[in-house]
Amino acid sequence: MIHPTAILSPGAQLGTDVQIGPFAYVAATARIGDGCILGPHAIVLDYVTLGARCKVHSGAVIGDLPQDLSFKEAPSYVVTGDDCVFREGVTLHRGTKPDTTTRIGNRVFMMANSHAAHNVEIGDQVILANGVLLGGYATVGERCFFGGGSAVHQFCHVGRFAMVGGVSSITKDLPPYCLTPNCANSLIGGLNIVGLRRAGFTPEQRLQIQHAFNLLYRSGLNTTQAKASLRTETGNPFAAEFAEFLDHAKRGICRPAFDATGNDLDE
Repeated sequence: MIHPTAILSPGAQLGTDVQIGPFAYVAATARIGDGCILGPHAIVLDYVTLGARCKVHSGAVIGDLPQDLSFKEAPSYVVTGDDCVFREGVTLHRGTKPDTTTRIGNRVFMMANSHAAHNVEIGDQVILANGVLLGGYATVGERCFFGGGSAVHQFCHVGRFAMVGGVSSITKDLPPYCLTPNCANSLIGGLNIVGLRRAGFTPEQRLQIQHAFNLLYRSGLNTTQAKASLRTETGNPFAAEFAEFLDHAKRGICRPAFDATGNDLDE
């Protein structure tokens, strides 16, 4: 299951049933989980741990050095969960500071030429379409979707079940369950209703999410007032989730593309 032209450095640890294609490379301290498949010219570098059944397609590079001038050549890591797919040309970089980790969840799908920079944390079942760029220290919650060519600024937080439109940029924190329009900069277009339905949220839960969203974006309250109001919704766990997200939104949050009455605003 290992092509004769593949290069495995002494010390590389391979699980059972691993397949390695022509001209692929595995570094000495890499750990490849059971059932992983490395395509032709796939590269897995030092201090990388791949979970079980991951697929690394042609030309993907997992675990190269961070593109950060403060990096001092000290050991740092990339750790992925199980059943991840890294398509052609994906790049995934190690942490910047010593002993820090870039961490990828389970069943993450990174499409061709997408990039996760140093110290990024990605939750389970996240999908990055072609050409998506995640800056250093960005944090992405579970079940998010990023449209092709979208970009997330370093240190930004994207809440779970959010959807980012194609060719959009995120320079503020994006609350959970929200949707951004295509070709926009840090704008909220509404809730990711289709994603919530597909994920199995009940109508009652979706109404609770809608109520929390309205308090934040349609009530006319500023962020501090909205957070206080969300905390009074003791029977709504999603209101509490929004409030907690706001507590940690150090970069501020994405602004609405509409006013309190729902009318679209000019950018």
